[in-house]
Amino acid sequence: MSKVIFITGTSSGFGKLTTITLSKAGYTVIAGMRGVSGKNKEAADELSALPNVEVVEIDVTDDHSVSNAFQQTLSKHRKIDVLVNNAGVTGFGLLEATSIEQIRKMFEVNFYGVIRAYQAVLPSMRKEKSGLIINITSGASAHTLPFMIPYLASKFGVESIAEGLQAELAQFNIENVTIQPGVYPTEMNNGSKQGIGADKPEVAAAYDPIATDMFNAIGAGLFGKMQEFNMNPQTIADGILNLVSMQDGTRPLRYPLDAIAQGTDIEFINARAEIKEKWLAAYNG
Repeated sequence: MSKVIFITGTSSGFGKLTTITLSKAGYTVIAGMRGVSGKNKEAADELSALPNVEVVEIDVTDDHSVSNAFQQTLSKHRKIDVLVNNAGVTGFGLLEATSIEQIRKMFEVNFYGVIRAYQAVLPSMRKEKSGLIINITSGASAHTLPFMIPYLASKFGVESIAEGLQAELAQFNIENVTIQPGVYPTEMNNGSKQGIGADKPEVAAAYDPIATDMFNAIGAGLFGKMQEFNMNPQTIADGILNLVSMQDGTRPLRYPLDAIAQGTDIEFINARAEIKEKWLAAYNG
């Protein structure tokens, strides 16, 4: 029987590419997005025309919407084998120049949206004693950068969720993986999709001209590297396909897919795991 895979945030970017890729591979894909009959109708119609794909309305910031989407899927398919927590928003700006309301909006999608999806799918996965949950975080989600503090904090929060749940869910054979994608030319990064960023220009002005010069330099560096390394978003979709195809029990907790990092992301992940083992030994010894 084909695996049933539920993906959030499929109207564009990684989510849309992953839907197409998994459909071609023969999996049953539930493509979740907002505005199925509204602003995202074109994307919804495009994906609905693909074999093995069903589009469902889901707003990950809304408890009722999340519950309905998963109940609808489980009523029809009886199970969800894989959940891909892809829905997310980005945003840039100085922390002081970003209102609490803006930060809250970001966390509702990037952090609480992930928790909502987990809590909606886990009862069925526990019953099956099987499951895989893949989370899209960030290449920098283990540390932080200026002008991206709320965004990276929300993504690091997802890293924490997955790492802790790996132990909590082990008895049910439910695996968690976080993908660290680095910088790719998707709608989140090319300006075509509005993010949630700083909204206090009068505060930001007090940091200028130094802050603007620093921000522009960081941006130019990141986008320059993106072009230099020919970062193709299909890499993420192929990576998700690879994870889905892996034998149960063999998947890594963290799965970096960032050519720009040139292996430093893997070094960081390994070093962090080693230090955590030492920390646990100190507390449990």
